Amino acid sequence: MEFIRNFPLFSIVLSLFSGVLCTMLKGRHAKNYTAAFEGLLIAMTAAVLIYTNKEGASFTYVMGEFPAPWGNEIRAGVLEALIALIFLTVVFCSVLAGWRFLQIDVDESKLNLYFSIINLLTAALLAMTYTNDIFTGYVFIEILTLTSCGLIVVREIGRTTLAAIRYMILNLVGSGLFLLGVVLLYDITGHLLMVPMHEKILLIAESGVGMQPLTLAVGVITIGLGIKSGLFPFYLWMPDTYGWSTPSSGAILSAVVSKCYIFLLIKIYLRVIGTEVLGMVHVPRILFVLGIFGMVFGSLSAIRKKSINRMIAFSSAAQIGYIYMGIGLGGVFGYTAAIFQIIAHCVTKSLLFLASPRLAEVSGDSLLFKNLQGSAFRAKWAGGFFIFGSLSMIGIPIFAGFTSKLLFGLAGADCGQTSKFILTMLALAVSSVLNALYFIRTVIRIYSRGESGMKESVVIVPTAEGKIRTIRHGAEDDEKKYGAWSLSQQLTYVLPCLILLAVNLMLGLFAWVFVDLIERGLLMFF
Repeated sequence: MEFIRNFPLFSIVLSLFSGVLCTMLKGRHAKNYTAAFEGLLIAMTAAVLIYTNKEGASFTYVMGEFPAPWGNEIRAGVLEALIALIFLTVVFCSVLAGWRFLQIDVDESKLNLYFSIINLLTAALLAMTYTNDIFTGYVFIEILTLTSCGLIVVREIGRTTLAAIRYMILNLVGSGLFLLGVVLLYDITGHLLMVPMHEKILLIAESGVGMQPLTLAVGVITIGLGIKSGLFPFYLWMPDTYGWSTPSSGAILSAVVSKCYIFLLIKIYLRVIGTEVLGMVHVPRILFVLGIFGMVFGSLSAIRKKSINRMIAFSSAAQIGYIYMGIGLGGVFGYTAAIFQIIAHCVTKSLLFLASPRLAEVSGDSLLFKNLQGSAFRAKWAGGFFIFGSLSMIGIPIFAGFTSKLLFGLAGADCGQTSKFILTMLALAVSSVLNALYFIRTVIRIYSRGESGMKESVVIVPTAEGKIRTIRHGAEDDEKKYGAWSLSQQLTYVLPCLILLAVNLMLGLFAWVFVDLIERGLLMFF
């Protein structure tokens, strides 16, 4: 069993090696290798989760024999293993379910490079999740930023190039602020490992000397990771970044990458700064207010959108607002709700981003709501996945979204402040109503043929082979033929989406299991 302690490091190193290996494989072989490798990582991470849960304690893997502050450590506990397992599952399902669209959106000669980027991104995700060294976190933040830009720009259309440039600029600003915070903390504490750094910060807080630079360090780290994760008002890069990427990229960027930044921020708050010191610099209050603003304004922006991809993208900004509101509430309940929301949003948002392109494909490759009329009848599986994902986002019981909102309500009641509790409940009510408005509207649209059925119209559509095909919307024969998939293509798409849906239902029906794991992991943080 002790051998399992090597799995976190092996996962990171093997992912880096796989990124290099995929450059030497052909596109389809690179896809098959990546899928098999992600499956192996899932098995290894599940073993780490079972091991740490059984032992009831985390473990630290020290690389080399260098003492602090030059040491480099990987720490694995129940919470890190659970988050890594969810991240890997989403990446695995997104790669498989989006394969059909990758073949259309990405040049065949560059498919192997795409999967090389996926493996490097996986290494960065795992390293940021497991790291016990704040500078190592920064190093892999940069790798995650570069690979994320690669996932965007690989679809070579003008909008993705512009989106990648915008994403790169804003994320470099965020990375620079984070590095500035790391430098300040190192200058104050003389350490880079999280535990020695935390001990020094406690001494600073007790003496009161050095609180101003400490406050500045916490502030710039928060702003830096807030920009990268889409905290209000830094979320305006999301629509183009998520909406114009190929479906696999959109699902991974929205569901996983932004949540990895938030999880690293939570680790820094709890294992480096400490909740008491964090309260002294008033960061929770600010995050609470910004989280509520994000919940409301993200949903209002989603309501005004005329295309399904941009609507889902702005919805992500609203859901990230929930996470920051939970961090602002603080306490075990607040952080438990925030982390549960990270997991719930991962599996739900990836399902929505994988369902919407299939609905568009059978609607003349149009993402506009006016052209999606009745698309769920032409792509039944995608329609079903979208409606279940929507129900979760709204907060219907048995789905993950309902449990998430319930936990936030409990966190508000537990925070001990009447004003915070009232604001939390109002924010949950308003956000849930707004979510219902734009998701129910979309579901009605895709499941409605209109008063007199679909009007017949002619649309010219390029096919995957580069030819031109004329589609007569409203003509049932053409609709059945257009976008028809082979059995293998259907299985490659349907089975991963079913996995995501199953995880969503597990989060809703067996929520106490996940809540217990999260609380155990949080206790191990301290």
